[in-house]
Amino acid sequence: MPHFIRGGTYCDGTQNDDGSFTSGDTRFALNITYNYSQHLAHAFGDERGVRSIYGLTGAESIPLLKAAIALLKDDVHEDYWEPTEGNTKRALCGLLALAQMRPDGVWEGD
Repeated sequence: MPHFIRGGTYCDGTQNDDGSFTSGDTRFALNITYNYSQHLAHAFGDERGVRSIYGLTGAESIPLLKAAIALLKDDVHEDYWEPTEGNTKRALCGLLALAQMRPDGVWEGD
């Protein structure tokens, strides 16, 4: 199923003749700016921050992502690089959406 969630790195899939979509990849590769690291460490309750989900499947990461999102404020700033809780939350919401679309995917980063 195609998605339109974009970040610094994304997998470009293939649309088949019948209109279906194939990517053939179950790896989730993520990168989130280091500017958010303080908020990520707080939200995950772990100094590793978002790295806490590395190696987990999408399904395994869903409860962790939801809990982290619930701890963050909604102060989104128009500048992606601004280290607000809202910007961090928006990035995590994108990861949650990917995890829900591909519960069999496995997170990797760095």
